[in-house]
Amino acid sequence: MNWLEDSIMYKRGVASGKLGETHELSEGRQGKFHYTIGPYSEPVMEIEPGDRVIVETRDAFEGKIKTEQDLPSQKLQVPFLNPQNGPIMITGAEKGDVVAIHIESIKPRGDNPRGTCCLIPRFGALTGTEYTAMLNDPLPEITRKINLDEEGVYWSKRVMIPYRPHIGTLSLSPEIDSINSLTPDNHGGNMDVPDMGPGSITYLPVRSAGARLFIGDAHACQGDGEVCGTAVEFASTTTINVDLIKNWDIAWPRLETDQLVMAIGSARPLEDATRIAYYELVQWMAKEYGFDLWDAYMMLSQCGQVRLGNFVDPKYTVGAAIRKKYLKSI
Repeated sequence: MNWLEDSIMYKRGVASGKLGETHELSEGRQGKFHYTIGPYSEPVMEIEPGDRVIVETRDAFEGKIKTEQDLPSQKLQVPFLNPQNGPIMITGAEKGDVVAIHIESIKPRGDNPRGTCCLIPRFGALTGTEYTAMLNDPLPEITRKINLDEEGVYWSKRVMIPYRPHIGTLSLSPEIDSINSLTPDNHGGNMDVPDMGPGSITYLPVRSAGARLFIGDAHACQGDGEVCGTAVEFASTTTINVDLIKNWDIAWPRLETDQLVMAIGSARPLEDATRIAYYELVQWMAKEYGFDLWDAYMMLSQCGQVRLGNFVDPKYTVGAAIRKKYLKSI
């Protein structure tokens, strides 16, 4: 049996796994890309639960860095980074519901696809930033352009990294706030969790009518932490299948794959992001999988897994996960 048939999305979603209409969200149809996630931007389309959307995302630099001679300080205008497609309205979505986003595929876009990785002044995990003020000089600006395809990311003549794409930024609108596209929080946002790739399902809490789905920031590969501040950023054609789960009360994003379920938290300091993620996972196990609360807490100390999303943005992101085989063993 395909694992999706046993997923939360298929079992509880309005569409119950039935595929609806397919929509295309091209760059042309998108028009204006967004740098904030909130309830005030003009919707780009409305879809029904179960519909598929083929999205043309731009890279995190909106294509402005074209060569290795282009320096971020000369080409980029902070905070206008991480352009987002959307918002996509989901018919029937109300506060207290959850939108499920199954990422079907993420493909490189363009005739000769290349990714970009940069060192950006005062940005990254191992340098002073405006949030961690230091008197040291900024690190050097370096730009790398990297050839890639669906087989690999060709970092250098010496190193080929497997092509393992994911979506860095996936969000629904907060209820009243408009949050910049670089900051993750309980609405989703720039979580940079490498598990959020093809085959995964992300669950996001609805806080405004129509949900208002935003998506962007595709990465061809990324290690835990995204420590230099950027992954291999690239323009993608990303296909998603979207469903709606009515009356599911979750506070933070969740993720499901064929092997595991994960709760995701974002905060500073890093230990608070980890606490949020594990707290949400303990509560999830107790409420929906029949575990005693304290038994779940102790058990996760033995078999819980942690995924470090980003360790560089205004808030850090951590996913706390447990393999499904342990959930089914009771």
